[in-house]
Amino acid sequence: MANLEESLQKEVLRTNRSGAYHCTTVVDCNTRKYHGLLVIPIPELDSDNHVLLSSLDETVIQHGAEFNLGLHKYQGNNFSPNGHKYIREFNCEKVPTTIYRVGGVLLKKEKVFVHNESRLLIRYTLLEAHSPTTLQLKPFLAFRSVREYTHQNEQINKTYREIENGIETCLYNGYPNLYMQTNKKSVFYFVPDWYKNIEYPKEQERGYMYNEDLYVPGYIEVQIKKGESVVFSAGVTETKSRQLKKIFQKEVDDRTPRDSFWHCLKNSAHQFHNKQLGEHYVLAGYPWFKCRARDMFISLPGLTLAIQEPDEFHSAMETARKAIYQFMNNEEVTYSIEEIDQPDVLLWVVWAIQQYAKYTSTKECFDLYGELLQDVMDYIRLGKHPNLFLHKNGLLYTNGIEKAATWMNSSVNGKPVVPRTGYVVEINALWYNSLRFIETMAREQGKEFYADLLHEHSIASAQSFVDVFINKYGYLFDFVDGETVDWSVRPNMIFTVAFDYSPLTKEQKKAILDVVTKELLTSRGLRSLSPKSTGYNPNYEGTQLQRDYAYHQGTAWPWLIGFYFEAYLRIHSLSGVSFVERQLVNFEDEMTAHGIGSIPELFDGNPPFKGRGAVSFAMSVAELLRTLNILNKYNQ
Repeated sequence: MANLEESLQKEVLRTNRSGAYHCTTVVDCNTRKYHGLLVIPIPELDSDNHVLLSSLDETVIQHGAEFNLGLHKYQGNNFSPNGHKYIREFNCEKVPTTIYRVGGVLLKKEKVFVHNESRLLIRYTLLEAHSPTTLQLKPFLAFRSVREYTHQNEQINKTYREIENGIETCLYNGYPNLYMQTNKKSVFYFVPDWYKNIEYPKEQERGYMYNEDLYVPGYIEVQIKKGESVVFSAGVTETKSRQLKKIFQKEVDDRTPRDSFWHCLKNSAHQFHNKQLGEHYVLAGYPWFKCRARDMFISLPGLTLAIQEPDEFHSAMETARKAIYQFMNNEEVTYSIEEIDQPDVLLWVVWAIQQYAKYTSTKECFDLYGELLQDVMDYIRLGKHPNLFLHKNGLLYTNGIEKAATWMNSSVNGKPVVPRTGYVVEINALWYNSLRFIETMAREQGKEFYADLLHEHSIASAQSFVDVFINKYGYLFDFVDGETVDWSVRPNMIFTVAFDYSPLTKEQKKAILDVVTKELLTSRGLRSLSPKSTGYNPNYEGTQLQRDYAYHQGTAWPWLIGFYFEAYLRIHSLSGVSFVERQLVNFEDEMTAHGIGSIPELFDGNPPFKGRGAVSFAMSVAELLRTLNILNKYNQ
């Protein structure tokens, strides 16, 4: 904890499952503009999250001597007040817990986010003290979007109102009031000031602006005795301060300890749920992602079914259903699901529902989602999708030259870095799998005419898939557009091996799996491009432009490893279980790195495979959970 080169790389995330979150480093020093103690969505303003309370500096006062436990980075690589030097222990198993030692004082700090409420609670317990002790709490306020910075200005509203054991304040019009309270009598001292040029090194690394000024209205002082606990609350509504201890303990008791790989992933899975205004979304990741359609459908089975929570699947799919029909009816999509028009999204919807059918039964799945599946299939089959064209050879054609059309979506100057266009391998793998799945379901439910119709499509698709994609070296072209073929060895071919229905023989699948294993497999995921292919760029670092060029050109993606493991087990069955289990151990190491208890968006493609991008990524977590669930079935 005392080594900032180590501790500033480790981040802690907690959410309220309704879009709000708390995120910072393990030493409570914010290193990103996205970091904050209380970060919440404000739909009345925009679709972004907003940092209300950036941080809270604690000061222990004994005999008039002050010991500040806070930590901020200022210009010139100066850290102040160096509160990390007092840290003696940090534990994140149940709730983030830090123990400080200042002389004869031993102070424990624990943080929880109240579920489904924009309220952060911090409990301070004085474990040891030999004389009267005062705890001083100094709030650093931002009141800004996570994508912006605040600087000293005259438009700020410095007024405040005293409430029960605290204050209420709001810096700018349009923002909700912030209520800061303690569970016992405290005194607020109004000493307004700006703390200037606080820096965020992660933003500097990423080539962005990286400094801001934060407003401190004053400080709260409260007396604390040995063995006593004081609870601080920051929320957008006033609370009964005497209930804070009870609320805090209730939230702690409701937490599943992060005492195993499984529990870490399960806790992380819950953080992506975002329930607002009666709708249920799945966020793509933290701290900057919103709900993206492709990510939502790929991650939904792992985040819900794999941890035995089908009700969460139903709830999220119900919101998604309404958005899907708006899109297919050519109406404005009024739900907060981005990129639902991407050509592969509806096919991933079918795949997600297919996982539900395996979790329950074909009949139950048909009763719930049969109509939706048929409508999606007909929408694509009859050529209604604006960027999916069913050709006479049975394959789907996609235009990806002007705009990225797949998950490999990085762009520079408005143009895709990887312009995957024409017959795209995973889109057509998804198409064949969808045809066969819905055909099988329809036939079981006595829909013979519709099943026969889809069967004809699948026969054409299967033959053309083999003719178009398999090359003389035994792996699959990534995309084919007329005479243009992409020989790059990329991971998208693995889906054809992993899916329940594939147009390939077992020998063809084995050849593909071997190529992926030799050229793309790393200890942290599948590389997005083989080191042997032109343009290999494995390090996701530097400016936005540098990162955009590297994003899908060699970086390793953890979410792909789930499909790789599924493919490996399909080929090797029980004999492949020990290999998959050994590979999964590599991800257990990530539970104490990058985002504590979660899996990041991507990794560098070369050793030491440094975690990059979003601190916690839904598809990464979901596919590891789904893998563990599949393994469990093999081990039964």
